[in-house]
Amino acid sequence: MKRTFVFALILSCSLLHVSAQHSGPRHRIGIFAPLFLDSAFDNNNEYRYTKTTFPKFAGPGLDFIEGARLAMDSLSKEQVPLEVFIYDTRSSKESLAQQLAKTTTDSLEVILAYCSSNDLKQFADAGQRYNVPVINVNLPNDGGVTNNPFFVVLNSTLKTQIEGIYKFLQKYYALQTFIVFRKKGVLEDRIRGYLDDYTKSNPGVPLKLKYVELTDSFSIGQLQAQLDSNKQTVCIAGTLDENFGKRLVSQLSILKKSYPVTVVGMPTWDGIRDFTKSEYKSVEIIYGTPFYNPRTDKVSVSIANFYTNKLYLRPNDMVFRGYEVTWKYAKLLLQYGVDLSSNIGNKSYKVFTDFDIQPVLNRQNFTLDYFENRKLYFVKWQDGLVKTVY
Repeated sequence: MKRTFVFALILSCSLLHVSAQHSGPRHRIGIFAPLFLDSAFDNNNEYRYTKTTFPKFAGPGLDFIEGARLAMDSLSKEQVPLEVFIYDTRSSKESLAQQLAKTTTDSLEVILAYCSSNDLKQFADAGQRYNVPVINVNLPNDGGVTNNPFFVVLNSTLKTQIEGIYKFLQKYYALQTFIVFRKKGVLEDRIRGYLDDYTKSNPGVPLKLKYVELTDSFSIGQLQAQLDSNKQTVCIAGTLDENFGKRLVSQLSILKKSYPVTVVGMPTWDGIRDFTKSEYKSVEIIYGTPFYNPRTDKVSVSIANFYTNKLYLRPNDMVFRGYEVTWKYAKLLLQYGVDLSSNIGNKSYKVFTDFDIQPVLNRQNFTLDYFENRKLYFVKWQDGLVKTVY
């Protein structure tokens, strides 16, 4: 399997670092991802699995690193003074704390972190301790971080997503009827809390939201009872449960012939590929995402062709994330150097998506807690195809 070759290639990198050829001092980037190299290779660097087998648990981190390596290949052609160190956060030889302690000895100036929820605070603390910007590239979570100007959440948090949905509906669907279909749960209560809080605090005309609680096995009749055949109804899925969301869309698709509806989903819907199937067609599906890439630009096509021709694979979203984040922050580091943290929200060097990095302020003392990407794309699907992007 071609991916096994790439997996071994990463292992073979001297000290797991990649250099762009250039004489003289170099800027340094640290990329942390769960690669599980020690689990996939033995002490003799022999692959533990068969040639046609690849460990799925290593896939997401490897995809991100593959994208980062492609970005480094592009930067190498420009002969930029840059050096990138890759750290395996699931190494059995060094703990994450030990690896982060190398921030000073390896002279890292920015850290790109593909992290788990359990690791998030360690990354944030390390950034603050060493005065090095840490870019959380994957988790839509702040981990309870406060008073930390060196921590950036690139994947917008649930609170930001809910506020974005609210503002989107205010702008495009303000006069419609709104029903929030939800289930019992802690996260569901948090979603309702965010909606209610924003209803009270936003300066515009508030949306009139009706909440309807359902069980996981809700029937089509329960939905039909809430709809009006003479009015357009915007149905909001007030839960992150993907199965609940798919059931909601499939049953509303059946009712669409008699009841005009639009369905608005949560950020988890960006990963639901089932929406291309026939049972989800006819109804309009809208969801927000901070990462939208139609893959029609020159760089995306080049990456896709490389994967098709060399690896016999199709690159997933995390490959493109690895490329654009590495490229963008490498370029910003080269431009600003030690002043990168003061320019972390610079919008230059866009690759696929726009980022809008804004400070998140503590409401109690008005201090800066961290930075967050507040740019959201809203994607409208219908009949299994992207219809509109806002």
